[in-house]
Amino acid sequence: MGGTRRHQRISLPQGMSVTWYGSGQQQVSRVKTLSMGGLFLCGSNTLRVGTNLTLVFEVPGGMVLAEAVVRNIVPGEGMGVEFTKMNPEIRVLLEGLLTRLLR
Repeated sequence: MGGTRRHQRISLPQGMSVTWYGSGQQQVSRVKTLSMGGLFLCGSNTLRVGTNLTLVFEVPGGMVLAEAVVRNIVPGEGMGVEFTKMNPEIRVLLEGLLTRLLR
C-alpha cells in the first residue's frame, strides 16, 4: 500500500454534518474530511469496521443519500467510512461540491 490516495481528501468548513444510520442507531456526526471515496466522521460513537451505514447530508444543490461501510476507527476521534453505493446524479452533486472546495 503506497501513500497515494485514489481520491483527494478535503478538510471541510466547520459545521458540515451527516446523519448516519447503522447497527440500529441513528446519529448525527460532524464531517472532518470528505472525498469522492468517502468521509471521516468525528465523534466517540463508532461502529465496528465492516458495519454498513446509510449516510444522508446536504450539499449545495440537494441532498446526498449514500450507502457506505466503516473502513477504519480512530479511537477518540471517529471513523472513516467508504462510499459503496451512490446514484449517478448524487455523485455529480458531490463532485460539484468537491470541485468548488478545491478551488
